[in-house]
Amino acid sequence: MNAAAETPFRYRRLAYVALNVSDLARSTAYYRDLVGLAVSDAAATHTALRCSQDHHNMLLYPAAQPGLKRVGFELESRKDLEIARDYVAGLGLKIEEIATEELKTLRTVAGFRFHLPGSGLCLEYFVQMMQLAQPFTPTVTKIERLGHVVINVADFDLAMEWFTQKLGFKVSDFVPGFAAFLRAFPNPLHHSFAILTGSDNHLNHVNFMVKDIDDVGAAMNRMKKNEVEIVFGPGRHQPSESIFLYFLDPDRMTVEYSFGMETFPEHGAREARLLEPAPGTLDTWGSVPTPAFGKVGTIEGAAA
Repeated sequence: MNAAAETPFRYRRLAYVALNVSDLARSTAYYRDLVGLAVSDAAATHTALRCSQDHHNMLLYPAAQPGLKRVGFELESRKDLEIARDYVAGLGLKIEEIATEELKTLRTVAGFRFHLPGSGLCLEYFVQMMQLAQPFTPTVTKIERLGHVVINVADFDLAMEWFTQKLGFKVSDFVPGFAAFLRAFPNPLHHSFAILTGSDNHLNHVNFMVKDIDDVGAAMNRMKKNEVEIVFGPGRHQPSESIFLYFLDPDRMTVEYSFGMETFPEHGAREARLLEPAPGTLDTWGSVPTPAFGKVGTIEGAAA
């Protein structure tokens, strides 16, 4: 595992995830009523949902195949965005500018997209999402934020090279031959993205961090009551130290609630730990995922 390379731009945070869903109305109701997001914009073409004062932290798009459409990262400033555009283009990647009309729909000032070699993952870098007048009001769960997105990749080493050596993500913990937990430097959260080895490229799960351990327990009973399949947990991860629960959405994509996460200072952070590739690393309480965990979710830009 090589040390992360520095980039000339800085991340602010993971801002949103865009998913493709087979039934927009059904998935909108699920993420609103059972997960606890608020709908900020609904149209035939998409639904925007939030768990903060942002206009959106999740976008749902109707599609033939459920999966991951893109992941949006906010950079610290307009200058960072301009530097990042030139930097990414210099890596030999095609820059996809976001049209003015779409920027208006997304309530963001400026941004661009690009696809990573290997996985085909679409990343969006942008600045300044509109903050809505009304604060986010929790309903069934006290969601704190969109926490992270995790994908499986067929070429783990290539994905690691792009994220750490070219895009400036730092490794917080590393499980050799299995997983890397990555933070969008200098954001302090243990990971806002992670990559897992796999036989193909697909979404593993989307995470929402909650404010209270009781939210995890209550969610387990709420999901059972509504016949939502639980696929892992409750338990505690060794990396990030969070308490977790994983369950399936209507398309059988995996969603996680987690409580608690290690944070890192910008300077003087600990070195990434080398963790054993063993079940106890994923859950110190001893549960194991079911076969349905992290299996459904085509990455839109991945080669067929």
